[in-house]
Amino acid sequence: MLYMLTGVTMMAQTIYSENMGTPSATTPIASNVFQNAAPIVYSGTADVRATTVSSGYTGASGSGNVFFTNVVGRDFLIEGINTSAFNTSTLQLSFGQYKSTTGANNELTVEVSTDGTTFTPLTYTRPTGAGTSNWALVTITTGIPSATNLRIRFTQTTTTAQFRLDDVRVFSFDPSCTVVPGTPTTACDATTFAIDTYTATIPFSGGGGGAYTVTSTVGTVGGDNPGSIADGNITVTGIPEGTGAIVTLVRNNCSYTVTITAPDCKPVSGLPLYDSMDYPVGSSLGATQFWANANTGDDVLAIADNLTYAGLTSNGNAAGLNGAGKELHKRFTATTVTEGALYASFIMKVTDFAATTDPSETAFAIITDGSATNFRGRIFIKRTGTTYQLGLTSGTSTTNYTTATYNLNDVLFVVVAYDFVGNSWKLWVNPTVAGFDGTQAPALTDTPATANTTLGGFLFRQDSDALTPVITVDELRVSVTPNLLSVNNNAIEGLAVYPNPVKNGMFYINTAANDSKSVRIFDLVGKEVITTTTQDAVNVSGLNKGVYFVQITENGATAVKKLIIE
Repeated sequence: MLYMLTGVTMMAQTIYSENMGTPSATTPIASNVFQNAAPIVYSGTADVRATTVSSGYTGASGSGNVFFTNVVGRDFLIEGINTSAFNTSTLQLSFGQYKSTTGANNELTVEVSTDGTTFTPLTYTRPTGAGTSNWALVTITTGIPSATNLRIRFTQTTTTAQFRLDDVRVFSFDPSCTVVPGTPTTACDATTFAIDTYTATIPFSGGGGGAYTVTSTVGTVGGDNPGSIADGNITVTGIPEGTGAIVTLVRNNCSYTVTITAPDCKPVSGLPLYDSMDYPVGSSLGATQFWANANTGDDVLAIADNLTYAGLTSNGNAAGLNGAGKELHKRFTATTVTEGALYASFIMKVTDFAATTDPSETAFAIITDGSATNFRGRIFIKRTGTTYQLGLTSGTSTTNYTTATYNLNDVLFVVVAYDFVGNSWKLWVNPTVAGFDGTQAPALTDTPATANTTLGGFLFRQDSDALTPVITVDELRVSVTPNLLSVNNNAIEGLAVYPNPVKNGMFYINTAANDSKSVRIFDLVGKEVITTTTQDAVNVSGLNKGVYFVQITENGATAVKKLIIE
């Protein structure tokens, strides 16, 4: 990782930083995996080791280090550092150095070059008290050239002492650079099924010393200029959802950058909620406007495995959970005690235990309070031999499992409910759909220590390869009444979109009310491609073949359908 103008500290700007990687044993320079890749190049006759790790100074990384045996001429060369944006007067070099003995007068030679041929030695003194078997941080404040390709070479000059080298850093230090940018925050300007925009706010302190030029790679810069006031906020507006930004502050030798991480401006789904998981096979559900990713790792992808259960209408594809990876969160209209209860259901099938340990247990389906990090009710899965059980808890672990066991490739219809009035979670497995009203005896119950006041999200979770088996999930439904679990829920009564696929450039919309409708069509990345108002027909002849989503609003009710154009 090459750090070009990315580290921001008061009066110091990191240009390059290297921690020597994490070797497992003695490794030649040419074979070691360093922190930085191209355009940085490393070479030399020293080697990299994982012993006697760096310590005792600020910033010691404590892992790999370059080792120089007591053979004169052992060297380590770094090439490709770009310092051309800075004045030589502000450039400095620091590094952690270990010296095996104080008995040697010679030191490790440090030289710099701008052409790779002529090298100029730099003068430095190890800090007082850094003696035998000690690491010390050496800082060189003069002689670092401004160049597009700065080379730094370290060379052994003695047979008496051995040296180790770690945490090499090139930075710009200017006492007049006093601005300290703070941690940026972001706020969505809207949350719709389209690609929305967001606003980033960057607090700062230490300003007022002269005008800065503030730029951003995307969006419009506004707010306070750190050149005119001591403390304030820089704002960047109009940044597209899903797009990050790099904000740069420049004045003479002072240069700072702040990285903005884009938020998900995903809409809150209304209730009753129905998601058939009918997304294009291989696509990431978290990349759509209908789900949001949480955590890191592999995406949850759509797969061609439509699950069915007696009494339910099932559509399209499904979603696949597989070991470690991202969590998939869908927010819905917040429900409270005034609703009485909340019901959620889905169909599932475990297809592979190969990577999981026996026994293993973890939560894979979760009701949240609307925040992806606030789990309120968890459905667990526990492997036992070649079978598994389902569990229910409001805590972080459970012994509350079904007495029934299930086999690979069994299709299960799972219903979970929370009773706000009675403060109780309930879980049903494979209930009869016809006549289900929530009074049937559940397979499991759980009483939270603290009653829930609000529920507002559903999350599918991928814990780890050792804990989460390969699971297909499909047909998610959420409502405040149990009878709605047996139907495909459209917020618009009698909604039908046809023909689908569209073959002649025109499709039609029928509803029970047959009133005027607002229609918006989005492509798979959320870009709005058509917006119109119609009674019944929409012309899509100008669109390319592919998969789209159509959002239909009639008399204040909204529904979303997948649309295929052939």
